[in-house]
Amino acid sequence: MEILKVILTSVLSAGALFVIAKVLGHKQMSQLDFFDYITGITIGSIAAEMATELEKPWKPLIAMIIYGGITWGLTLITSKLPKMRKYINGSPTIIMNGGKIYRKNMKKCKMDLSEFMVMCRQEGYFNLDDIQTVVFEYNGRLTVLPKSIKRPAKPEDLNIVPPPEAISTEVIMDGRILDENLKRMGLNAAWLKKEIKSMGYKNEKEILLGLCDDDRKLTLYKMT
Repeated sequence: MEILKVILTSVLSAGALFVIAKVLGHKQMSQLDFFDYITGITIGSIAAEMATELEKPWKPLIAMIIYGGITWGLTLITSKLPKMRKYINGSPTIIMNGGKIYRKNMKKCKMDLSEFMVMCRQEGYFNLDDIQTVVFEYNGRLTVLPKSIKRPAKPEDLNIVPPPEAISTEVIMDGRILDENLKRMGLNAAWLKKEIKSMGYKNEKEILLGLCDDDRKLTLYKMT
């Protein structure tokens, strides 16, 4: 009888994990941020405890639902209030740009030089001279922008020297203007709204994502 209870509670905990994972989406299985990592471990531990809890298995089940609800709630907050994202998820940090490595930013990200070199090699860059910009994302991964002459298309083979590239900055996300990013680029909301209308949109509410580069070239993705 006790073995049967273990089997039933194990099946129940696996089912609960499946449902919670479906509600939270595939982010838990792909790009984990700091909070997702913590809740993922916690929910897994509670599920394991639930499988062997024969007297009151509903207690761990309630705890799993609560943790899942908190994670879902924070995901909702970050989608509705973009300004909260940097406090909950963190924000990207530039580690290297234009041949200069920012040691202070590396310390901020709890990263040493050896780990930085390993992560660059994992991205396919064995020579730092091939890199223009390296960004440490909030999910713990590096995003590498190669120098223009070292892009996969191999422009140097055609004796072409393209102009330096720069990373585009998000100026609109989920229909909301990101004033801080605009200010950092020396722009403002009035300029952006004018550009939006000139491109055939009524306002920023119709735009899912808006990107702007250093040349003020605006790229908009329509809300679907």
